[in-house]
Amino acid sequence: MLGFFQALGVTFYCGLVGLLFWKGNEIFGQMNYLGPVLMLVLLSASVLICALIVFYRPYRLFFDGKKKEASELVLSTTAWLFVFFLVFLFIAYIS
Repeated sequence: MLGFFQALGVTFYCGLVGLLFWKGNEIFGQMNYLGPVLMLVLLSASVLICALIVFYRPYRLFFDGKKKEASELVLSTTAWLFVFFLVFLFIAYIS
């Protein structure tokens, strides 16, 4: 069940970043040199945030000697993320 919530957290975070992409010009106006710099900083921060959401708990489990549970949690999160991807792909297809 934790894999579901981790995948839901990543999906929610990606939704927030998508909202920023969608409404970015309205929020920030036209960008100059800072636009690409902000995008790279956002990418770096996003990688770190998603890694923390997905891998922090398995990391703790792994170093507590629960290697099987850690790998199962990563696989569960991955499977749920794929399910969420398919749901959003289906919604995009029908709309």
